[in-house]
Amino acid sequence: MNDKYEALRLKNQLCFPIYAVSNLITRKYKPYLDELDLTYTQYIVMMLLWEHGQANEKLLCESLCLKSNTVTPLLKKLQDKGYIEKSKDKGDERNIVITLTEEGKELQDKALVVPECIAKEFDLTPDEAKLLYRILYKLLNEEKNK
Repeated sequence: MNDKYEALRLKNQLCFPIYAVSNLITRKYKPYLDELDLTYTQYIVMMLLWEHGQANEKLLCESLCLKSNTVTPLLKKLQDKGYIEKSKDKGDERNIVITLTEEGKELQDKALVVPECIAKEFDLTPDEAKLLYRILYKLLNEEKNK
């Protein structure tokens, strides 16, 4: 390949390994999440709800870097599974509050094994994992601050 096009080589693109690793991670999660009857995106919604107890759609979208048209059907599926309930905020009826059901809360105990299992899937030292985490969040935070 001509040196003029060196920048277009796949091996020189930062985006490709990030994309490929994202797909790899999602595939690694799949068998563990199948046992919980969750997709990866449903899992991150549940993690946010386990952390906060409740949330509105705006918080979910902002925290998870998702668009409303992605979150709305996710919430419907989680509601159909009996993991969440939606209700109108008493202070602002335009705001829908998402809360965990008892079944959704109980699912958290079953999910406890997932992070440990995933950590075993990758040969990263704790220092490497922390460095990667800091770099990725640096990229995410720069985009959010634009």
